[in-house]
Amino acid sequence: MDSLSAEAGLSAAADLIAGAERLVVFTGAGMSAESGVPTFRDTLTGLWARYDAGELATPEAFERDPALVWGWYEWRRELVERVRPNAGHEAVARLDCTVVTQNVDDLHERAGSKKPIHLHGSLFAPRCSGCGKPADAPAVGGAGGEGPRTPPSCRFCQSLVRPGVVWFGETLPVAALEGAVEAAAGADVLITVGTSGVVYPAAEIPQVTAKRGGAVIQINPQPTPLDPFCAVNLRGPAAGVLPEIVR
Repeated sequence: MDSLSAEAGLSAAADLIAGAERLVVFTGAGMSAESGVPTFRDTLTGLWARYDAGELATPEAFERDPALVWGWYEWRRELVERVRPNAGHEAVARLDCTVVTQNVDDLHERAGSKKPIHLHGSLFAPRCSGCGKPADAPAVGGAGGEGPRTPPSCRFCQSLVRPGVVWFGETLPVAALEGAVEAAAGADVLITVGTSGVVYPAAEIPQVTAKRGGAVIQINPQPTPLDPFCAVNLRGPAAGVLPEIVR
């Protein structure tokens, strides 16, 4: 996209957002990657380089080796604690919008967004693997390091506490999915940021807005399967494009 068409795209996006009565921002891994959070598909490093992330993120993996899986998620959580929200997160927090995210970090909250809908759960909301009740999040700046760690036991039923994320083979939280679909269906404008558009059913959220007559604005460095549904496609990083639109 040349500079003239880029300016036209930014202007069109800004006009749509300014005129929206019901705005939704839908974010994926690319949003947090700009803060230094590795995307799920990134090559694992250090001790974790010997593992496949897709094989660790399953109920079967936790049942087989809970210390290994808990240790990996604690490593991820502690990594998130060390990074900061980027300019894209901060720009979203300045908008009067509903935030729906596929990310399991807390960067939207830390930037100031109120009650984002977490479609894939959160690293900061562990729950019991038996009774399902919420468990206390580990202390900030926990044990540190890489490797297996024994998960705590539930204070209600003594089953092991598990990460509060959605694993492969599990369904999305009903309340979160219903809230996201309702928000998307009622949106005048939906901004989709840093999502690949290939992880379903979450990838259908922008399509809900488009099919109901709302305008979809996409911010992503690369084309995605969502391109045909978008009124405006802006090629670039969220931390660069979003502040420009808000400005």
